[in-house]
Amino acid sequence: MAAVAGSNVVAFKSAAKFGDFCDRKNFQVRQWSPISGGIGSVQAWPCIGLQRRSRRSFASSGVRAQVATVEQASTEAAQKVEAPVAIVTGASRGIGKAVALALGKAGCKVLVNYARSSKEAEEVSKEIESYGGQAVTFGGDVSKEADVEAMIKTAVDAWGTVDILINNAGITRDTLLMRMKKSQWQEVIDLNLTGVFLCTQAAAKIMMKKKKGKIINIASVVGLVGNIGQANYSAAKAGVIGLTKTVAREYASRNINVNAVAPGFIASDMTAKLGEDIEKKILETIPLGRYGQPEEVAGLVEFLALNPASSYITGQVYTIDGGMVM
Repeated sequence: MAAVAGSNVVAFKSAAKFGDFCDRKNFQVRQWSPISGGIGSVQAWPCIGLQRRSRRSFASSGVRAQVATVEQASTEAAQKVEAPVAIVTGASRGIGKAVALALGKAGCKVLVNYARSSKEAEEVSKEIESYGGQAVTFGGDVSKEADVEAMIKTAVDAWGTVDILINNAGITRDTLLMRMKKSQWQEVIDLNLTGVFLCTQAAAKIMMKKKKGKIINIASVVGLVGNIGQANYSAAKAGVIGLTKTVAREYASRNINVNAVAPGFIASDMTAKLGEDIEKKILETIPLGRYGQPEEVAGLVEFLALNPASSYITGQVYTIDGGMVM
């Protein structure tokens, strides 16, 4: 604000023809006419509440007003930025459900993929919508190319693009190698490994055009160290890890980050059904002495998918296993 007629007069209100000023020396408000340029003595009254406000106070008020205007403009601009579109496979339960909910809460538009659990998938979508987010469900087998293409098309038709792909869908057909049928081997390889290949290939076509994207594959610690009775599952997850590293190299020039998360024993319906003896033996192999929670895995996935600090991370495998594999 400009001072008028010496440092004792400071403007605090302007009008079209007349402005009110506070004469700090006499603590009186006087009127100033811009036509004559002088201070009139039409009326004077005490400057109630203004006696201790200096020129600096008015300047500070102006700065605060400018800052508030800038912050409001920044907020409005941020609101115009489109929310990321995420596809989560196998999202009707367990880790997939936790990941879908975490991304939904973080503001993503989420496609919730499922194979058979349509009711559970719809509940996940409704929960995301209850947070104010957007979600669609898609029933499809990711080991089938036609289903994968239809899934990608569903996301693009709904929201125009795909920014994030979480390859989580998987099954187990556990038995010792000597008893394992070829069908048990093939089912696991087809869904757990070929499914990741098909989804990654389809989503990457869209990401390449934008030169931006995040792909996170849910592997397993058994893909690193193996496990008795899981030759098929271990082979598939080891394949996912190798695929992750190769795709990360191939698409790095397109600004697409590809990483894997390898969970250990995570609390689930399956672990809840284990007997006390088996559970005790399992927990003895875990330094932290407990199962992990799906939400803990989801937190790591959310970081890799959305946090700006993850933009320089690619081709990595993150174990989240309570210390099982060190």
